[in-house]
Amino acid sequence: MNKSLSESNLNVSPPRDLNITPPNYVSNRAAKKRKEDHSPPMHTDTQHEPGNNDISALREEMREMFATLLATQRQEFEKINPTLKQIQDTNIKIESSIEFLSRQNLELQKRIETLELQKKEDAKHITALEDKIENMLKHSRKANFEIKNVPKKEKETKEDLIKMVTCLSSSVGAALTKSDVADIYRVRGKKDNVVNTPIVVETTSTTLKSELLQSCKTYNIRNKTKLRAKHLGFVTQEETPIFVSEQLTPKASRLYFLARDLVKSTTFTFCWTAYGNVYVRRDENSPIITITSEAQIKQLFQIK
Repeated sequence: MNKSLSESNLNVSPPRDLNITPPNYVSNRAAKKRKEDHSPPMHTDTQHEPGNNDISALREEMREMFATLLATQRQEFEKINPTLKQIQDTNIKIESSIEFLSRQNLELQKRIETLELQKKEDAKHITALEDKIENMLKHSRKANFEIKNVPKKEKETKEDLIKMVTCLSSSVGAALTKSDVADIYRVRGKKDNVVNTPIVVETTSTTLKSELLQSCKTYNIRNKTKLRAKHLGFVTQEETPIFVSEQLTPKASRLYFLARDLVKSTTFTFCWTAYGNVYVRRDENSPIITITSEAQIKQLFQIK
């Protein structure tokens, strides 16, 4: 009773039947292994059948997706198709309008060219008519001269004007008589405050007119006191200066004014009129230039 329990004797061999492995354990595993190694392979179609089904399903899904996409695009196209049709119609109309405007533009260009040619022809014709009228006016005034800045008398008559002219002729030593005066009159003033308007004298010949003008010019050269109203027989306002010159046309008067300005502003020395024409000359050795237009005077201003 006092002895403790001790471990079993480990050196004691177990019973024979306990140390023996069951006879079927190893042999069953080996047999199973050999069976697995020598088992016939499975059929290929049977082995991949699940993969084919997945591909088929994917293809079907893609078909449905494309069909849906095409249907959606078809619907969208059907929606925008009317708009595209309108745009196409509008483009056609625009092209037609552009073509119409192009034709009109060509027609207008041709018409403008025709009008420009016609304008040039009209300008030439107008210039020719103006020259013709100018020559007619010069011819009608070839025997006329005018006296400027003459004081006007109250209740002035033609007899008074004729006496003035004959008195002037005597003062400058000319031979103009009453019978040599074909007509005489005082020009009406364009403004009411202008009183001393020019007196126009129409003589019976250009010779008489030229002789009187030359005599007046000579008198002014020889005398320090130029022609005055007293040389016309005035007893009042007798010191009023007067100016005698041939009657020019409006165009010639304008050219004469510009020609005098040319002489004042440039090296031209001489400027005068004769038989309705205006002449300038740089010096005594230079050629005489007949002034016919304002453009010509502008060119002469540029000559140095």
